[in-house]
Formats: sequence, structure tokens, C-alpha cells
Amino acid sequence: MAFLFILIITSILILRLYNLQISNHDYYTEESLGNQMRTLSITPTRGKIFDRNGQIIATNQLSYKLSLTPEKTKNIAKTLLSLNQLGFIDEDDIKRFHKNRNRYKKFHNIPLKHKLSEKQVAEFLVSNKFIGIDVEPYFHRIYPGNDSNVHVTGYVSRMNKKDKAFYDDQNYIGTVFVGKVGIEKQYETLLHGISGKKQIERNVTGRVIDTKIIHAAENGKDLYLSVDLDLQRKAESLLKGRRGSIVVVDVRNGEVLALVSTPTYNPNWFVNGISHADYNLLQTSKDIPQLNRAIQGLYPPASTIKPMVALAGLEEGIITTETTIFDPGFFRLPGVKRKFHNWNRAGQGLTNMKDAIAQSNDVFFYNLANKMGIDKLHDNLILFNFGRKTGIDIPGEQGGIMPSKAWKKINRDEPWYRGETLIAGIGQGFMTSSPLQLAVATAALANKGQIFQPTLLKATQIPGEPIIAAKNKQSRQIPIKNIKHWEDVIDGMKMVVYSPKGTARRLNKGLTYTLAGKTGTSQVFGLDPEETYIAEKLDERLRDHALFTGFAPIENPQIAIAVIVENAGSGSSEAAPLARKVLDVYFKKQTTH
Repeated sequence: MAFLFILIITSILILRLYNLQISNHDYYTEESLGNQMRTLSITPTRGKIFDRNGQIIATNQLSYKLSLTPEKTKNIAKTLLSLNQLGFIDEDDIKRFHKNRNRYKKFHNIPLKHKLSEKQVAEFLVSNKFIGIDVEPYFHRIYPGNDSNVHVTGYVSRMNKKDKAFYDDQNYIGTVFVGKVGIEKQYETLLHGISGKKQIERNVTGRVIDTKIIHAAENGKDLYLSVDLDLQRKAESLLKGRRGSIVVVDVRNGEVLALVSTPTYNPNWFVNGISHADYNLLQTSKDIPQLNRAIQGLYPPASTIKPMVALAGLEEGIITTETTIFDPGFFRLPGVKRKFHNWNRAGQGLTNMKDAIAQSNDVFFYNLANKMGIDKLHDNLILFNFGRKTGIDIPGEQGGIMPSKAWKKINRDEPWYRGETLIAGIGQGFMTSSPLQLAVATAALANKGQIFQPTLLKATQIPGEPIIAAKNKQSRQIPIKNIKHWEDVIDGMKMVVYSPKGTARRLNKGLTYTLAGKTGTSQVFGLDPEETYIAEKLDERLRDHALFTGFAPIENPQIAIAVIVENAGSGSSEAAPLARKVLDVYFKKQTTH
């Protein structure tokens, strides 16, 4: 019986050996190699971001992360609890791990915590008793300027489900951070690079004994933006403590030299996950710091559109430079009792087109808009890109409104009234535009009809290789019936600064360059016809916005600027001086280079 028992056991062993070594040899060989050899992705180093002069805006810093490999960790729940108790991770890290776990294979190193302190790294390495838990080096995204330039650059943060569905899974398998807003998002694929692959070999205990690079990662490209950080910082300092925007564009090619929105926030908060306190601070702020006012803030453009309206009147043959009107301080439509007041209720007497631009005479433009009609006004102003997106290369731009009879019928299901045409003629009512749109339109006036698509990307570079300029800027030409009409309007803008009665005449003192401009004061809410606006009696957020647009030099324009300061009041006293200070920095740099 003992012999029979031994015979049976031996037969079973032989059959099992036959099954393992012969029948299923190929299968188990592959499984064995799979346990021994693993193919993993190599995350590329993210490209850096510079300004036009090579000043660093976004870069990478060597840091360390804690990671967990599921196939090497026997009891994951117990391990996480122990790490938490020792202070290496917290509850948020554990939740994030479980949330992201499905993205990875069981043999991948899944990130537990990023940006470990040197003390944490040292403590972990000295007392490492966790199998399957490792400290790994990686490059951490940092923004040296903190909140400076944040509305242009944006920031990176951890991938979410939406990101995972959008980006190529093979190329992003080892990627944790992606661009969320601004340039970081717009040019994510350029900055990210191409993931590599490596093969690792382990022994029976799971320890890595060899690593072989199958193909190296291709690091992301460095980006050079058209932004000039000196101009950017100057504009940011001028708006500090205020809500507003300053945009500067190159008249000759559409490059954006400054794109400022305030208030700002620190993009470094988002890289490793923003704290609840900081996030609540941003979300509950009435000033909405995350709103990029330069491209998303929509304001009545007020008197800054008067040069374009005057040009439309000249091109349509409705007025000439000799056309004059008498301004008693108000305008009345025939058969209507209501008065549409000039900002100067005392009136400005006989006024022609150039004087009307220089002194920002509302009555002249009420009269012109009434003769032109809303649809002709609409058709002429959309040529300057009002009511449309400019196409700038960062996400989130808003197009604003350029009203017409059809627009009101579609959006309000109401007829158009003649009084609405009058206020549209001075940039109020339904009309809204962003600071970027105003800068682009002003640049088109300066170069007499060429509209450039504004751009922020100036060049790219693969590290160690030559810098490659970005593609040619797209542009279109506004149809011109008579070039002298454009010159006449520019003369009116010149008088804004140089005429004794010009609304921005205080700017010309000590100017080292020639400047043409237009002030504007934008109403936040409508007044009754006979009601007088008194800022001191209003809540601060109900006060008028201050605006200024301009370009310089007049003879050979280089740059155009748009300034909006929310609830600051007069454009001539509050916005125009800010523009002068930014322009001074630009032209001072030109003389020192």
C-alpha cells in the first residue's frame, strides 16, 4: 500500500512536471520573463517658458516623490495607514492615491506624495521598512515670479479624469501634471515632450538589478513668449491693489508685449494641489482674481470707440472733416422729449469731427450715430474685430458684443430703438469689448487698416538646438475707401494729447515720443436723463470705469496700448497716466538697446 501510494504521488508529480515543462512551456516562460522583466514609461522633462528677452517665467526644480508599487506591496491599506501615522502622507494623499490607482498597472510606481522635504527624504531612507515604497527624483514645476504674469502663463496641476480622456494615454501614462490654463494649457503638447520606454529586470525578491533604455524620452520644447517682462511688471505694479487690465501689442506684427490682469494669484499654489484655505480665498473673493480681465473681462468701451465711429462716418460719406454741429450740452431725437446729455452739460458749442475726438464730445457722436443707423455702425465696427474673438493663442477668450437690430431680436426678442443707436455711438448700451480687443482695434487704426491676430508664442527651442521662430502672424486688411480719412481720425487722436482742450493733454508734458490716444469713461449703470452722476454717493463698484487707448509714435507706429481700471472714474485722470508710464518704459528700453 505504501509502494502504491508512492507510485501515485510520483505519477502526479511527473504529470505536473510534464504539464509545466512541456505542454505549457511557452506560456510559463513568458510569465516568468514578465515577472523578471517589466517595460515602464520614462516621463520627459517639461519645457521651460521664457519672455522675449530670455528671462525665465516657468522652469523645473529637482524634487522627490514617494511612490507605491502595488505588486510589491502585500497589504496596501496597512502600509498607507503606517505611512500616515509616521507623517509621510496625509488623508488627502491616500484619497488621491485610490482615485488615481486605476490609471496604472500593478507593477507601476504610483505617486503617493510629491515635493517631499529634504528632512522627510532623509527620515524615510534611514528607517525604510516598507516593501514597495520608494523615494524617486522628479522635476517639479515652479514659477519664480510667483503671481507675476500668471494670467499669461497659467499653471500646471495634477491630471484629472477629463485630462486623461483628452490626452494620448500612451504618451501620458507616466505623466502626473498637465497645463490647466494659459500658455501651459495652450501649448501643453509642445511643453510635455514625448515619453520614453525602459525595461527593468528584477530578481526573485523584486529588487531591480538592471535597467535598459529602449528609447529615451524627448524632453518638451522651451517656449519664448512675445511678452516683455519689464513692461509686464511695470503694468502689474501700476494696477496693484486695483481691478483692471493693461494690454500692449506690437502694431507691426500683432505680438503681445504685455497682457496684465489684476488682481492676480500665485500659480505655485496649484502645482501640488492647492490648500482648502487658499482655494476658498480665491473662490470667495469678490475681485475674482482667476478672471483674466484682459481677454475675459467685457466692458462698455465708451469713448475709446469714437475714432472708429468717426472713421465709419467719413468712409460712408455721412460727414466730412468740415462737418460741424452745435452742442448745447445735449441731443434730442426729432419728436422725442428725452435729452441725451454730453458729459459736459454746459455744452461745447460749434464742434467738428477732430474737435469731437479731442474733447470726446458726445453730442457730435449722437448725431453721427443717428444719421448712420445701428446696422451701418455695426457693419463698420466689426471690421475692427468688435463683437468677435481676436484669436489670441491662450484659452478662454470672450468675444464681446457688437449689437445690431438682428442681434437684439435674436438675443432679447425685442425691437431696436433709435435711442439705443445713440448710446451705441458712444460705446455704451449693449456694446462690450475686452481690453485685448481695444488694443487690437487701436493698432489697426495706427497702421491704417491692417488687423493682426494677436499672438503670445514668439519662438520654440529644443534644448541645445537653434531657436525657431513661430509661424508668420495672420492678418487681414480693412477695406479703405480714402486713406485721408484714416489720417484725419489719427489727427483727432493726436489732438487728444496735444490740443489745449484735449482730454489727455496732461500726458504731453516731457514726452520723448509722439502719442495719439483716446480717453473713455464707461458707465456701470444707466442714469435717469436729468440725474447727475456723483461718484462719492455711489458704492465703489457702481462707479464708472476709466479707459485709455493709444499708440506711439504717431509717424511710424510701433505699439498700441489699452488700459481699463474698474470703477476708477475718469479715463483722462486715472487710466491715461498709467498708459504713459508703461509707454515710457518701452521707449526708454528702445533707446538703451
